[in-house]
Amino acid sequence: MTPIGRMAQAVWRRPPGRAGLVVLLSVVLAAAAGPLVLPSPIEQPDIEHGGQPPSLAHPFGTDQLSRDVLARVAGGARVSLSVAAIAVAMSISLGALVGLVAGYHGGPVDALLMRIVDAALAIPRLFLLLLLLALWERIPLAAFILVVGATGWFGTSRLVRAEVLRLRESEYVLAARALGGGARRIMFRHLLPNAIGPLLVAATLGVGEVILLEAGLSFLGLGIQPPTPSWGGMIFDAREVLVSAPWASVFPALAIALTVLSANLVGDALRDATDPRSA
Repeated sequence: MTPIGRMAQAVWRRPPGRAGLVVLLSVVLAAAAGPLVLPSPIEQPDIEHGGQPPSLAHPFGTDQLSRDVLARVAGGARVSLSVAAIAVAMSISLGALVGLVAGYHGGPVDALLMRIVDAALAIPRLFLLLLLLALWERIPLAAFILVVGATGWFGTSRLVRAEVLRLRESEYVLAARALGGGARRIMFRHLLPNAIGPLLVAATLGVGEVILLEAGLSFLGLGIQPPTPSWGGMIFDAREVLVSAPWASVFPALAIALTVLSANLVGDALRDATDPRSA
């Protein structure tokens, strides 16, 4: 069994991790099945009679523009999960590459790369995102994902560097070097696979962070632009009907809370599974 398979089994054996996986899989299933069984999230069939409460026809009710809230929550799940998956994959890849190079080569290379990372970490990520996103009047989805992913790798690079510094003097690395293995082969065939545990933990926890970032920025009007549904944008749109139609904002808020909580539960279980001090 692969290391990832073993860690998945270890997460499933822990009740919090199992609960987190079930919720995450349910959100993914709802996002995938939404277009097949639910109406269009931007369809406005009867705008004069919007704000209908939950019913058999609309289990989550409709918003003030008569759009089906369940369909929009499922559509927001597709957007949020896509943004989180791509942005986290990008940030993890960049962070792993920088951490590998810095930890393996050491010396001036390590010093230069870590000073760049330290300078970037000194600027709050949210401030940096607000500064970059404020330059666009309507930012495309691809550009939004690129900006979020490009600002999230700094902490990962330090994590991977620390792991590489610990592993680079191991016997199997010294043996590979003695047999003539090049730096690229040693980094990607020997060091990176043994640092996959901390990387998976960082990726899982990063999913929740990115979902919160996307929701917050969309609420401020700097993230996903309408008519594309997003959880943060739904809460922003429903602020004027918070009393008369609270379901329009409650359900996307619950979706954010449950998804982020489940991602963090899986991340905590992964961290326990990769911690040698845990039973």
